[in-house]
Amino acid sequence: MDFPETSLQVIHIDEPELVFGFDQVLDHPKDGLFLYGPHKDPKRPSISLGLIGTDSGEALFKSWLNAALKRVRVPKPNRREKIFRPHLSDFPGLQEAYGLTIEPEDITCYCLELSEIEDRTAIENHHEAVARTVDLFLAPIEEHLKNEEKTIDVWVFAVPEVVFERCRPLASGRRNVELSPGEFVRRQKTKSDLPLLADVIDTSGEGVFDDVPDFHRQIKARLLKLGQPCQLIRETTLAPHKFLNRAGNPIRGTQDPATVAWNLATGLFYKSQEYPPWKIAYMREGVCYIGLVFKLIPNHPENHACCAAQMFLSEGDGVVFRGANGPWMTENKEFHLSEDAAQQMIETVISTYRSKFGQNPKELFIHGKTKFNDEEWEAFSKAAPDDTNLVAVRIQPTYGETKFFRVGDYPCIRGTALILGANDAFLWTSGYVPRIDTYLGPETPNPIFITVLRWTAEEPQLSNVLTDIMRLTKINYNSSNYNDGLPVTIRFADKVGEILVMGSAKDAERQPFKFYI
Repeated sequence: MDFPETSLQVIHIDEPELVFGFDQVLDHPKDGLFLYGPHKDPKRPSISLGLIGTDSGEALFKSWLNAALKRVRVPKPNRREKIFRPHLSDFPGLQEAYGLTIEPEDITCYCLELSEIEDRTAIENHHEAVARTVDLFLAPIEEHLKNEEKTIDVWVFAVPEVVFERCRPLASGRRNVELSPGEFVRRQKTKSDLPLLADVIDTSGEGVFDDVPDFHRQIKARLLKLGQPCQLIRETTLAPHKFLNRAGNPIRGTQDPATVAWNLATGLFYKSQEYPPWKIAYMREGVCYIGLVFKLIPNHPENHACCAAQMFLSEGDGVVFRGANGPWMTENKEFHLSEDAAQQMIETVISTYRSKFGQNPKELFIHGKTKFNDEEWEAFSKAAPDDTNLVAVRIQPTYGETKFFRVGDYPCIRGTALILGANDAFLWTSGYVPRIDTYLGPETPNPIFITVLRWTAEEPQLSNVLTDIMRLTKINYNSSNYNDGLPVTIRFADKVGEILVMGSAKDAERQPFKFYI
């Protein structure tokens, strides 16, 4: 059949492949780790963990760890669910998949009293409640670093459910009282007049308001300055069968035990080793990516911080840093950096790349959700070396505006791209995956909209841009999922930006991704 010249072109980007042990290549992290192990043998095969939690949390984590040292099987379907679930995989064990050993009895444990956790999470002012709870969990680490010689590779927080319920924005498990900074200071000073409390009341006041009242984000932000990676896990995730409602069912839905083991083990490996468990195969040499997001600074509604995630595709890893603060939102509700801030950001990126690889990148892709105006682009171009082709790419999630259907029971195949022009395309990073013979989403998937905006030297091929974005959806080292829906540059820049704007992270040095996830 002949199509008119105005027909849109549909292409398919092949599934990116990953490198594992013995330079073997596969497209699924679980398969590659199961068969070949990580692409680099761990330099520290026996890792040291520190555990912060209640007595119950300690027991639950050690019980989980003992199980993860062996094989964890995918649960069998029940009688009403006689279906094969190819997206699930048995977990073979820490040693078999990652080459790691962790002795449960060698874990450095610091136990907290549940009653004290409950008291702190119930403090009237929400900001103060979260800050004081974070203080309680971090105090053992600070004391350990001062007084103990034993090095801890990863700190594990076994978090009771009461912390999750009360210590996050819009928490439903408490009566939130939001005091203004000024009123909080007055109340603290009043408390300090009481002789028994004078030495323990914080009268500095507004510091607790420099952070969003979110336990997870505050823990991550505070540990940035200490240079300590951590893994937070809820007690209900470790043992959902131990926390039941009146009907005898788990109080919350969780992933199956094998998937939990895969994800936790991947995170522990990544945070304790020099190299990530896998990397992208057949990558183009000399290519670097940065993702830009803008985040509101807590307690300063007029200002936003520019946060960037820098990704080295050849290594499969990257660093995160915070750019300049400012009132970056313009009258048309778009975010644009000043000339000085834009130039400084590119200089930081180039300097970081040069220190790691000894030369300038051949191509530097800037991923963002908005366009870049002339002032920004001129500053970017001025800061970029002459031998680096600078390319600006806008990546926008869509929310049902565009749907693509194919004949059959499943939606379009992941990697389908609808080419709209020389520099524009819809790309389906979610969809039916032949490898696992299913689509994991709840409804017809939405594409991301990609536009190549500008470049300083050679115009990039759109197919290369789409292929690299597909590759960047497969390096989430906080889990062993087949893929993500967004590239790591946008997804992680957004996530880590929430941590970087916290007052607790102020003046924190640039750190690898492992300190944020």
